[in-house]
Amino acid sequence: MAAESPPGGREPRPAHPESARASRSWWDRDVGAYLAEHGGFLGAPDAPPRLVWGPEGWTEDELGLLGPVTGHRVLEVGCGAAQCSRWVRAQGGHAVALDLSYGMLRAAPADLPRVQADAVALPFRAGSFDLAFTSYGALQFLPDVAAVFREVHRVLRTGGRWVFSVSHPVRWAFPDDPGPRGLTADRSYFDRSAYVERDPDGTLAYVEHHHTLGDYVRALAESGFALLDLREPEWPRRNQASWSGWSPLRGAILPGTAIFVTRTVG
Repeated sequence: MAAESPPGGREPRPAHPESARASRSWWDRDVGAYLAEHGGFLGAPDAPPRLVWGPEGWTEDELGLLGPVTGHRVLEVGCGAAQCSRWVRAQGGHAVALDLSYGMLRAAPADLPRVQADAVALPFRAGSFDLAFTSYGALQFLPDVAAVFREVHRVLRTGGRWVFSVSHPVRWAFPDDPGPRGLTADRSYFDRSAYVERDPDGTLAYVEHHHTLGDYVRALAESGFALLDLREPEWPRRNQASWSGWSPLRGAILPGTAIFVTRTVG
C-alpha cells in the first residue's frame, strides 16, 4: 500500500469499473511519491535497466523466468514507469509498455512504445506477442484475474509465455507491517473481501483484491494456460531494506512474492 494513505478497511469486492477508476486516479496522483521512494530500487533512468520481480530484489537476470527475449515481441502489463520494458529493450526485445495510469506512462521513457489501456480489454490483435509479463504491480488491483488472463491468452501466439508476480496470497492473512506485528495472522486467508480506502465523501480512492493461490491456478487453467513453475523467492541477505509490509524480518519467515510462469496451450 502507498505511503500516507487514509485509513482503510475490508469491504465486499467492488466491481471492475469502480475498481479501475480508483486505481487510475490513485496512480495518477501517486506517481511522483512512488517513484521518489522506489524508483531507484526498480531502476533509475540513468542506471542500467533492471527487471525486478518483487521487493525481495530478485531480477530476471538472476532468475531467467521469461526465457529468450531477443527479437521477440514482448508486452508488459501494468508497466508503471516501464522500468522492466527498458530491460527488455536492452536485451534486444521489442517491448510494448501498457498501463491504466496516464501519469505513470508519462514517467516512462518517451522513446518506448506506450499504451494506456485496461488489462481486461487489451487493444491488440490476436497473436500479437511472443510473451507477456507483469511485475507485482497490476493483478492485485483487479477483481477478476481470469478476465485478464483471457485477454493475455488472446494476444499471445501459441506457446507464448505469460509470467507474472504478485504479493504472495498468504500475506493477506497478516497485517501489512514490516515489524513483529506482521508475523501474527489476524484474518482468514480465505476472506476474499477487498482492502478499500475511501475519500471523505465516500468515493473509492484505493482498492486491492485478494486471490488465493488456488484462485490463480484455476483462472489460468480456465483461460488456456499451463503452469510451468511457481516461484516463492526467499529474502536475500543482500537486501536489508523494507518496502511497506516487506522486510528482512518477515522475509525470513513468510513468502512475500509469488511468481507464476505459464504458457498458452491452445
